[in-house]
Amino acid sequence: MSEFSEYSEFSEYSEFPEYSDHSDYSDYSENLYQLQNMIFLLLFITFFQIGLLGFGGGYSMLSMIQAEVVTRYGWMSTGEFADMVALSQMTPGPIGINSATYVGYTSVVNAGYPVWAGFLGSLLATFALVLPTFVLMVIISRFLLRYKSHPVVESIFQGLRPAVIGLIAAAALLLCNEENFGNPSTSPWHFWISLGLFAFAFIGRQVYKLNPIMLICMCGVAGLILF
Repeated sequence: MSEFSEYSEFSEYSEFPEYSDHSDYSDYSENLYQLQNMIFLLLFITFFQIGLLGFGGGYSMLSMIQAEVVTRYGWMSTGEFADMVALSQMTPGPIGINSATYVGYTSVVNAGYPVWAGFLGSLLATFALVLPTFVLMVIISRFLLRYKSHPVVESIFQGLRPAVIGLIAAAALLLCNEENFGNPSTSPWHFWISLGLFAFAFIGRQVYKLNPIMLICMCGVAGLILF
C-alpha cells in the first residue's frame, strides 16, 4: 500500500509540471504563430508611423527603424541592420525607402514565408513609408507656400531643425557598436582597422569632399583585403 501511494504521489507530481510546461509552450507557440500571421499588418503600421513622424529625411528615420525593427519586433539583428544601412547607402534612392524595402523583404522571409511573399513585404513596407508623406505634402503644400513666412511657421521649423540633427546623430551612435567595430580586447585587428576606415571615410568626406559612393567602394575593397 505504501509503495502504491508513493508511486501515485510521484505520478501526480511528475505529470502536473509536464502538463503545465506543455501548456506554456503551446501558448508561446500560438502567440508566435499569430505574430507571424500578422507580420504584413505590423509592417504596414510600423512604416506608416515612421513615415508619418520621420521628420528630417531618411537618416533621421534610422533610429526609429532600429527601435521598431531590431528592438521591439526582432525582425533582424543589429548586424543585419548595419548591413541594411550599408546597402541602402550603395543603392540608388533615398535611404529611408531603401531601408523599408530591405526590412520588408528580410522580415517576411525570416518569418518563414516564401520569396514571393518577401517581395510583397517589400512593396507593402515601401508603400506604407511613402503614403503619409505623399498625403501630407498634397494637403500642406498649398498652405505652406502661402504661410511659410508666418512667424509661427518659422518658429516651428526653427525647433525642428536641431531635433532633426539630434535624430541623425542618434542614428550614427546606434551603429557605433561591437558588431560594426569589433572588440579591442578580443579582436584588436578588427577594431583598429574598422576605426581607421571610419576615420578615412569621415576625413575624406568632411575635409576632401570625396564622393560617398567612391568612399564606400574604397572601404569595401579595403575590407576585402584586410579582413
